[in-house]
Amino acid sequence: MSRVWLTGASSGIGAALAAVLLEQGHLLAVSARRSQPLETLATRYQDQILVLPGDLTDPHQVATICQQIDLHWGALDLVILNAGTCEYLEPGHFDTRLVERLINTNLLGTCHCLEGALPLLRRGQRPHLVAVSSAVTSLALPRAGAYGASKAALRYLIESLRIDLAAEGIDVTLVSPGFVDTPLTRRNDFPMPMRWSAQRAARHIARRLPARPLDIAFPWSFTLVLRLLGHLPARWRLALGRRLARPSKES
Repeated sequence: MSRVWLTGASSGIGAALAAVLLEQGHLLAVSARRSQPLETLATRYQDQILVLPGDLTDPHQVATICQQIDLHWGALDLVILNAGTCEYLEPGHFDTRLVERLINTNLLGTCHCLEGALPLLRRGQRPHLVAVSSAVTSLALPRAGAYGASKAALRYLIESLRIDLAAEGIDVTLVSPGFVDTPLTRRNDFPMPMRWSAQRAARHIARRLPARPLDIAFPWSFTLVLRLLGHLPARWRLALGRRLARPSKES
């Protein structure tokens, strides 16, 4: 039984993963902006769960969450930083505020959690850090510049941190999902090949975590194709991107 902190636990992969971890018997602290889904989960697992809602882009709220975990458990064995969001840049309408929102949530929010969680992990048993990035970081796609940039920055941060934490005995896993059926992806207005359910994604992650792999990427065929396309010459990638792009609303 591990002491686990899971962020982004109110919907999508996070909610499904919370259910799996609780069924496995772990002690679980769950965080998200929306408290109601967390409270609903707590009614079934009262003795296993800490409901710690908050805005993870606010360092003071994150510090309070980590203080509560410290008060109850004194340490963490597993941290899964799953919270994130997605928006798209429309052609002809570059929006710096949209970029800022995604960086604040997907990168800086994760950094606030890292700052609070690492001291707790250092006191844990066989500590394991997990962060959720995205398969999109392998290939630049139209409209995905802000989202991809935030997740690519997160990938670099986690892969660099993995090196620094190795000497402390903290294992680090990077999760790179393809398309998963979540409230966020249901707003997408384009085809999503090889889309998995959130439950399937959560079960896949939970099965792989005990082996502490460096990476968990799925579906493997989709992520492999993106990685191969990402190694094409730049002009070929540009041509591919232009075929996938939609025209500007101003054109």
